[in-house]
Amino acid sequence: MLPEPQHSSPYLDAVVAYAFRGPARYHVPGHKGGPGADPALRKAIGVDALAADVPQDIHGIDIGQSPSAYERAETLAADAFGADRSFFLTNGATQGNHALCLALAGPDVHIVAQRNSHGSVVDGLVLSGGVPTFVAPEYDEDLGIAHCVTPESLEAALIADPEARAVFVVSPTYYGMTADIAALAEIAHARDIPLVVDQSWGPHFGFHPALPATALAAGADAMLTSTHKIAGSLTQSAMLHVGSTGRVDADALARVLRLLRSTSPSSLLIASLDSARRQLSMHGEQLLHETLEAIELAHVKLRTIPGVDLVDQRLVGRMGVHAYDPLRIVLDVRGTGCTGYEIADELRRSYDVHVELPMRATIVLVVGLGESAPALRRLAGDIEEAVSRLARPGVTTEPLSAGTGIFGHGVSVSPRTAFLGASERVSISDAVGRISCEAVAAYPPGVPTLLPGEEITADAVSYLQQVVDGGARLHGASDPSFATVVVLRPTSPTSERTAAPR
Repeated sequence: MLPEPQHSSPYLDAVVAYAFRGPARYHVPGHKGGPGADPALRKAIGVDALAADVPQDIHGIDIGQSPSAYERAETLAADAFGADRSFFLTNGATQGNHALCLALAGPDVHIVAQRNSHGSVVDGLVLSGGVPTFVAPEYDEDLGIAHCVTPESLEAALIADPEARAVFVVSPTYYGMTADIAALAEIAHARDIPLVVDQSWGPHFGFHPALPATALAAGADAMLTSTHKIAGSLTQSAMLHVGSTGRVDADALARVLRLLRSTSPSSLLIASLDSARRQLSMHGEQLLHETLEAIELAHVKLRTIPGVDLVDQRLVGRMGVHAYDPLRIVLDVRGTGCTGYEIADELRRSYDVHVELPMRATIVLVVGLGESAPALRRLAGDIEEAVSRLARPGVTTEPLSAGTGIFGHGVSVSPRTAFLGASERVSISDAVGRISCEAVAAYPPGVPTLLPGEEITADAVSYLQQVVDGGARLHGASDPSFATVVVLRPTSPTSERTAAPR
């Protein structure tokens, strides 16, 4: 039988067929396709969206004759992304990281993880009981940002922890830089362990020749794509793709995902994944071609703004960077004498322009599919005007000093032990040297500076205090002002002697 064509959207079509044929809905949700919803909600999202909000276990959608519309949609996604099997996620790539940790890093199982992985990796280890050895990415002191893990660093981390049973890395980074996945995969596979790549920021990879290849195509065993970030699905939707190498057990992942998934997954999120896959497969190359042309027009204008530089493909070959994703416009604003926070605030106040990530030395703007040339030219003009009003000629903005401890010194106890153990709250002045029970990250991008199980360093405290003072928010901090933090209670000698062996 011929494979189903990529112009199909079986799940979306099945939802639409049910939603608009006028069925008698004596099942959840209580709004009954719209009539029971508050009028303000009906106006805000439209009656069609409410009609398409259908529950799980509707015949013809996700149950009935196999393969169901849902199964066919996931099969089409696997074909589009070059996977052996793909899973739709309705709690973002976060759900995928949790599932991968539970499937690959059970109690006391060691893994090597990139130290600036998304916080959901450590949360996954809290759930699973796995033990991480962290590998630090290359750190750009000039810009105050982290780039990629080098093959040499990964090799050293695996030598340091010969018990590791999987490797978790991030590529691309928040700033659009991709690692040498082929080389990292070769190092992991030499030990017959899987390489998992958080490709959340690259759901569009592989759909245009000017973009980097997907992690699976470069040799990874599993990858996450946060489809909503760039590729057009609804917020909170993502995909998890497993390769055909056999190093990641897709059936084990399916069991874990049943544990993590709501029994009432959103049909709107799933349908948006199905439609985003169809659009990428059918029109992705042309849409990306037009978007790349529009981005280059913006680049031409941005390069003329005094004090502003672009963080782009010139980094390839340095600091672990193997390739670059041009759908991220990253501005180096040090030469303006202003911080990224100041320029972002001015853009918001004066032009209603909202950026993805301002920092002291940089601003990250995320470009999606189908971004128009006029819109990006106008954006470049808005940035020029904002900078001209704020610039301090002759002044150079310095990034936050991260110090040597920004990526920690490794876990002293497992994240699960720290997170669930007996704890106490202490002032930040008393926290240095204690074991953190919290994962605390500047958000965005959600990369933890403190992790459960790690010793709190003076550098980490200083960095997070500067982040708070600069106006950014801390994700995961029980005290948003960062005046206090939750730490593990010291274990008494008596309890150490009587503790059961692990």
